[in-house]
Amino acid sequence: MIYVLTGNGKGKTTSALGMGLRAAGAGKNVLMAQFLKDGSSSEIKEIKKISNFQTKSFGRPGFGPYSEKDSRLAKSGFLFAKKFCLLASLRLRRSGPAGRAQSQKYALLILDEINVAMHFKLIGIKEVVEFLREYGKNIDIVLTGRYCPKEIIKVADLVTEFKEIKHYFKKACLLASLRLRRSGPAGRAFKARKGIEL
Repeated sequence: MIYVLTGNGKGKTTSALGMGLRAAGAGKNVLMAQFLKDGSSSEIKEIKKISNFQTKSFGRPGFGPYSEKDSRLAKSGFLFAKKFCLLASLRLRRSGPAGRAQSQKYALLILDEINVAMHFKLIGIKEVVEFLREYGKNIDIVLTGRYCPKEIIKVADLVTEFKEIKHYFKKACLLASLRLRRSGPAGRAFKARKGIEL
């Protein structure tokens, strides 16, 4: 099955992590490949304590503008994910129909922020579609990030759009802007909080 978590609202990665924890709790092996992230957010520290939940990050600190280095990192992450699926697929073939349930324990792959990587042309959409068509029948694959291409939505089994209705960052940015006008650099904008946003 192919799951897409997209939209401009907060909670896409958090939702994917919840799916990963549920799968790990059921004894399945989980891999989360993070694109455009450096692996420094707080949840990664806890996930590393879970023996059957592996995570690997393919990004650098900060956001854009994206360069050739970002493209190389994203492609490296995608190759890493392909290897995971290939191994899971080989196990499935070796076990035959009788062992299908047993091989499902290798079955969850989270491609965190891959939609954004495709949007900025760091990974090709066509390449990802082919990958999903090849492995999405036997392995549960979750794709997160805003800007999900319509080609991915077309092949997905489930698509959830996270919609922002209200966000404290916008209010904080407005207030910071007013403070900045009054107080100069001392009135800088709201920062992401460790343990909540990162």
